[in-house]
Amino acid sequence: MTGAQAIVEVLIEQGVDTVFGYPGGQVIPLYDALWENRGRIRHILTAHEQGASHAADGYARSTGKAGVCIATSGPGATNLVTGLATAYMDSSPVIAITGNVPVNLLGKDSFQEVDITGITMPITKHNFIVKKDEDLVPTLREAFRIALSGRPGPVLIDVPKNIQTDEVEYTRGEKVSITRDTSRLREEDLEKAVKLLEASSRPMCYIGGGVIRSDASQELAAFLEKTDSAVCASLMGLGAVRADNPRFTGLVGMHGTKLSNMSINNCDLLIVIGARFSDRVISKGSTFARQARILQLDIDPAEFNKNILSHVHVVGDVKEILTRLNGRITQKDNSAWMAELAQNRRRYPVKVTSQSRRAREILRALGHELRQLDETYVTTEVGQHQMWAAQFLRHTAPRHFITSGGLGTMGFGTGAALGTQIAHPEARVVNIAGDGSFRMNCNELATIARYRLPVVILVFNNHALGMVRQWQTLFYDGHYSETTLDTPLDWVMLAKAYGVEGMRLTRDDDPARVVHEALSLGGPVVVDCEIPLDDKVFPMVAPGASISDMMGFVEEPV
Repeated sequence: MTGAQAIVEVLIEQGVDTVFGYPGGQVIPLYDALWENRGRIRHILTAHEQGASHAADGYARSTGKAGVCIATSGPGATNLVTGLATAYMDSSPVIAITGNVPVNLLGKDSFQEVDITGITMPITKHNFIVKKDEDLVPTLREAFRIALSGRPGPVLIDVPKNIQTDEVEYTRGEKVSITRDTSRLREEDLEKAVKLLEASSRPMCYIGGGVIRSDASQELAAFLEKTDSAVCASLMGLGAVRADNPRFTGLVGMHGTKLSNMSINNCDLLIVIGARFSDRVISKGSTFARQARILQLDIDPAEFNKNILSHVHVVGDVKEILTRLNGRITQKDNSAWMAELAQNRRRYPVKVTSQSRRAREILRALGHELRQLDETYVTTEVGQHQMWAAQFLRHTAPRHFITSGGLGTMGFGTGAALGTQIAHPEARVVNIAGDGSFRMNCNELATIARYRLPVVILVFNNHALGMVRQWQTLFYDGHYSETTLDTPLDWVMLAKAYGVEGMRLTRDDDPARVVHEALSLGGPVVVDCEIPLDDKVFPMVAPGASISDMMGFVEEPV
């Protein structure tokens, strides 16, 4: 068969049911093969290649399977770069297939030729350019193995056009089997970890996206009970522990809870599980967890001692590590520590200042509606609205809160929402957006309308780049340089121009009524949610400050 036909066959054998992409000259053979197999594999035509990469990412994060996107050479391939970097920073298994000029024209400045493997080398787990016909099929299979094994990540395969049209040998293979990595899990490291756990009377777990990637939520719950530990989460770890778990202290870091940040600096053992020490979490490194010994559990040894030194680290799949530790540690009773946490929870409740009250009212109304539904997913863009969604929504399940953490990609959420909706057609998907971010990806309303995807988009509209404006207010003497979005853009009219329902939520409207109506329509909706210009995300840690030194928290007398 042709190379293009073989690509489609490998995708199908690897369990791919949907690909996202945009055709162009150097992938016409591949799109011809997709057309011939349109009853076996679905293609979603996005409005832009970046939207395709974010859609594949949303599909991957919400399912745990590889998401696949396709682009042509040159600008088509480079339009994937931001999406691949987003997936790389958050360890999401995305497979990108790009076309390129024929092998004999490579390196000759041919039309729409670009060295996409060179460009994406720093932002992919691995990438390939296929220059021999016999390498095509094994390379595709290897790409799935790399993307899904160990610490997941994006892989790009660049396929010159002649490889797509040449005849290649294809024999149906098996779906790549991914086993949990225990090759570097050492007995002596587990023993050291157990000794630290047994000696601790004030343990605190800090969890990240690795718990979700490893499907380790149940093992984590058992670990928390057995160690009698509290737990906080990074942005990527939200949902790994139920928000209503009494051990859960909330988000940690720059916009975390006072309770989480204080607990990290008061514990005697910090157990870091599937999380990296991001600057947005640790802030001033010299004061971070200064009273604690640090035990780090991670599949990627590159994360050990990178930003914070750990006393003991265990390398391996988090689910497997927790399973083994749960079988070795004895039941702990840290009642004094838990009583102290309970007292601090009363002293520093999750309250809001007047400067974020409207956002909380809208998100509280959304949360009430979502709890009435069987299966729901929330995606976000990046900015103030993202932090409010992290703070005010109750995250109760892994893979249901999908946001760009490491790269902070404005324009991520709408593509991720449509990819998530495609993966879960019976679920309701809501994208929380800001008007600044939504300007970057509103073209994907064309995709949502084309496929009648019932995605609901709440645009938190303050007519500004809100998070940057917040920093300008607090740290730059109110110099609002290029952050005011005062163009006469009507989001309701724009939505209707795309064939999507548009609604308006003014500051005088009842959010419960409008949000209920939007979700009840059963189709795609954009809701323009007016919020005050200078609402802020609090609490907040100023740059360079200790994470326990927070601005804008509310303290209650005890």
